[in-house]
Amino acid sequence: MIQITLPDGSRRGFEQPVTVAEVAASIGPGLAKAALAGKVDGRLADASHRIEADAHLAIVTDKDADGLEVIRHSTAHLLAYAVKELYPDAQVTIGPVIEHGFYYDFAYKRPFTPEDLAAIEQRMAELSRKDEKVERRVLPRDEAVAYFKGLGEQYKAEIIAGIPEGQDVSLYREGGFEDLCRGPHVPSTGRLKHFKLMKVAGAYWRGDHRNEMLQRIYGTAWATKDDLQKYLTMLEEAEKRDHRRLGRELDLFHVDDHAPGVVFWHPKGWTVWQGVEQYMRQVYRDNGYLEVKGPQILDRALWEKTGHWDKYRDNMFVTESEKRDYALKPMNCPGHILIFKQGIKSYRDLPLRYGEFGQCHRNEPTGGLHGIMRVRGFTQDDGHIFCTEDMILDECVAYTELLQKVYADFGFKDILYKVATRPAARIGSDEIWDKAEHALMESLRRSGVEFVISPGDGAFYGPKIEYTLKDAIGRPWQCGTIQVDFSMAQRLDAEYVADDGSRRHPVMLHRAIVGSLERFIGILIEQHAGALPTWLAPQQAVVCPITDAQRGYAEEVAKMMQKQGVRASIDGRNEKITYKIREHSLQKVPYILVVGDKEKASGAVAVRARGPVDLGVMPLADFIAKISEDIARKV
Repeated sequence: MIQITLPDGSRRGFEQPVTVAEVAASIGPGLAKAALAGKVDGRLADASHRIEADAHLAIVTDKDADGLEVIRHSTAHLLAYAVKELYPDAQVTIGPVIEHGFYYDFAYKRPFTPEDLAAIEQRMAELSRKDEKVERRVLPRDEAVAYFKGLGEQYKAEIIAGIPEGQDVSLYREGGFEDLCRGPHVPSTGRLKHFKLMKVAGAYWRGDHRNEMLQRIYGTAWATKDDLQKYLTMLEEAEKRDHRRLGRELDLFHVDDHAPGVVFWHPKGWTVWQGVEQYMRQVYRDNGYLEVKGPQILDRALWEKTGHWDKYRDNMFVTESEKRDYALKPMNCPGHILIFKQGIKSYRDLPLRYGEFGQCHRNEPTGGLHGIMRVRGFTQDDGHIFCTEDMILDECVAYTELLQKVYADFGFKDILYKVATRPAARIGSDEIWDKAEHALMESLRRSGVEFVISPGDGAFYGPKIEYTLKDAIGRPWQCGTIQVDFSMAQRLDAEYVADDGSRRHPVMLHRAIVGSLERFIGILIEQHAGALPTWLAPQQAVVCPITDAQRGYAEEVAKMMQKQGVRASIDGRNEKITYKIREHSLQKVPYILVVGDKEKASGAVAVRARGPVDLGVMPLADFIAKISEDIARKV
């Protein structure tokens, strides 16, 4: 008798080996119809998988995250099936699942066109309607190599040839198409209904630029039509919010091939930058941080001591002078330790909090650069807290509360929290790890938030909290972090004098709230669709006289606002007032003030708020009070 234990703890007995699908059918016809796969003793398996011994089993449907992954994996194979039917000379290579979808790489004699993608998607739909059974078989490695060579699939043969000799490989067939894959897959093509092909891009074979260029077709697949439509709608909204397009339209910044991966900030964009930096600088001052500034270039020997030379050498910009090797700093931590080491530090000096708007450089591959979101030169709101073990909890509690306030001021209320715990390869005693992990988790509990644990994802030197914010259209952005580090201060011989007179190494808490300022500003632009809140907007108000007769009054209005710290200007061009209003609305200026003879005579302004919202005519003093309150309250 084979005993199958289900997720609710109930058991079912079977006289002989049984498939996942048969177990589902024994539970009920609804589950039998919905089953896509199974999780047997924690491992995903096909619905046709035979269970030959006692096991724990969870039936996987399209309502499960694992089920969605199976759908996407299977849809990648459906894509390859359709391509081979339409373009028999194309060779298939690899087709993995990615976030929100899948891709498949092909070698073909000419570029695929948008018309080709439409034809492929149509054929995929036809193959889905045929509802062909998906079947698995196993071949010895060498037989599989010969099989795919016989089909003319040289890339598949090369992949299999790289598998250790003597191993078996699994193949999946649907209709006239068979592909190498470890699975699992849906039971039949009819389970794949809600998909769309998105684009074609170039990709090197095996990701190596020395190899031939392939064509990568990207697609997305979902469990329901509604889920697919929601995703496509989100993409449309994301396109409207793209920071690269808005950066050009609003004249904020540009990137240039003369300095790939480094941002050229225009006056309006630099105003936004300064708004973020000066806000964070005030956060430093209000929360006990001492602002410091470290050098951009440091000797190789320092990076070797910290371990960065071995781990990050390929991502570092290096240079040489007088037979000494140097590197542009990819992070700020070693510099802060060198500052800490100057002079004797006592336990009474701790916690000691350093903050820096530190410029860093990382040699990211060109293909990975993305507007100002992923760059080679960036500035971090980087902070390091030197403390004792007993101080970790209180510092983490204070930091989480601080981060929540900062994010709220920038318009983010939805935050996800994750604690990454000890990896298998680590340094330090279990006692220290217990204390550090407890401090991180307890700090989140005290803040009244829910969190998830990511086992084994901590750094080798200590655990961390990752703070991920969600933007206005639901996209996650991992920005903030706090990491507990027991090793770097020790590696660089940083010490403090304890209360018993002994010398000890401080614990180092690495923390950043916005992270890269470049990336965070890109997120802000997309969060607000370019319509930045008044306190951050590069131009907060513009005064538009209807005719030249009101120009002098318009200048007085602008000067009065400027004296109150409002970023205001006038538009005295000889253009119709409707044209001016439209242009400044497109530039997403928070307030447009129109002044004519009546406003001039009464010392008032006609106010149009972004939206557009007509706030009517009000005394200038009242408007200045209103906009000043907006700025002060971060509205």
